[in-house]
Amino acid sequence: MQLKHKIVALGILPLVLAIAVICALVISLNRQLGDQQAQLIEDSILASKRAELKNYVEMAQSLIAPLYDDGHGDARAQQQVLEELRKLSFGINGYFFVYDREGRSLMHARQSELVGKYLWDMKDPHGLPVIQALLQSAQSGEGFQRYAWNKPSSGQVTDKLAYVVMLDRWGWMLGTGIYLEDVERATQQARAEVAQGIRKTMMAIAVVALVAVLFVFATGMTLNVSEHRLADKKLQRLTQRIVSLQEEERSRVSRELHDGISQVLVSIKFQFELASHLLERGQAHEKGLNTLKDATERLGDAIGEVRSLSHDLRSSLLDTLGLPAAIGQLAAEFEQRSGLTVTYDENEFDCQLVDGAAVSLFRIVQEGLTNIERHAQAKNVSITLRGCDESVRLTVVDDGIGFNVAQVERRQAGIGLRNIRERVEHFGGRFDLISMPGRSELDVLLPMKPDAKR
Repeated sequence: MQLKHKIVALGILPLVLAIAVICALVISLNRQLGDQQAQLIEDSILASKRAELKNYVEMAQSLIAPLYDDGHGDARAQQQVLEELRKLSFGINGYFFVYDREGRSLMHARQSELVGKYLWDMKDPHGLPVIQALLQSAQSGEGFQRYAWNKPSSGQVTDKLAYVVMLDRWGWMLGTGIYLEDVERATQQARAEVAQGIRKTMMAIAVVALVAVLFVFATGMTLNVSEHRLADKKLQRLTQRIVSLQEEERSRVSRELHDGISQVLVSIKFQFELASHLLERGQAHEKGLNTLKDATERLGDAIGEVRSLSHDLRSSLLDTLGLPAAIGQLAAEFEQRSGLTVTYDENEFDCQLVDGAAVSLFRIVQEGLTNIERHAQAKNVSITLRGCDESVRLTVVDDGIGFNVAQVERRQAGIGLRNIRERVEHFGGRFDLISMPGRSELDVLLPMKPDAKR
């Protein structure tokens, strides 16, 4: 995966994860709210039905009160009460029922087949002993009991809420009930509304998430394109600078060849031709020999120029004796050429640097000495090379007039310092430059090879 794709992924994945967590929380909270709303609706409807059932039973009690309270309580009065209760009804499935304490059905307005049967052990589909629970509720005075019962109009077992009271003098349990299908419909409707709300919320979140992801993706791609263009511009500038440096180096070598070696060789050629001419004519034998000697000396100077030029391009001591010796020779040649006092100190370490680091340090010293010679107006230069198991440290110090580091690095004249900094950063090292009147210090620290650490 490319870096720009990784950056976009790092921007999008946390957003998607956050949206997923938010969706999960929204779903969970909405479901909790839906359950609470359904429970509130159910409690409200049940409270209304409890009041309704209680009113029905009180109405039935007031209807049978003259027969129940006359004090006789004979079979005829009881039968008349059962007949009156059988006639009472409200709605299609609203009726009264009567049981004795043993669980025998004395009257059932809708299911006459149950009359006379002992239903003490009868249980609903949930395992609840219905008649026992009704009798217990009536005797405790609570009165209300919820259970499942066969609905006469549909023939299906449905949840039912009953309210029962005891007619203690006769040992009867009187009650009525209401089927709770409307409660189930209301709670299901509430949950359906909540589910629909969740779907709408999720759709809204999905739209927002899609817009956000597209925005992040577009922003990331825009930044990538911008960074890519900026990197291209930097690469073009770097390439141009490399080409410029190559052209500068070629120009310098060309000048050295033309102004130095070429002129010396031309002079040697003239001297050889003059000596040849004199010797061919047999004239001034001694003068011809002196001319040959001068030409030979000039030829030695030309060889020295070639060696000096070769040494500037790459010191042979780097490949033979190593970095400390190469810097030592460079310091000695600089002292001889410039007339400055150069002090060189190194601790004779085993130079196991990263590949190419030795050449970079050598070039850094070259660049530093060149800048000192051209600009510092110094009298003394100190070069220190210290190596250890972890790193190698190079410092170049002079007592010149100093300069403003920031200004020089910003100008084109600071290209040498930028080259030094880039060389050091390439090897993961550290470069510090301090300058003030009377002291300028170039400090470079480069790591050793990992396998060189003891």
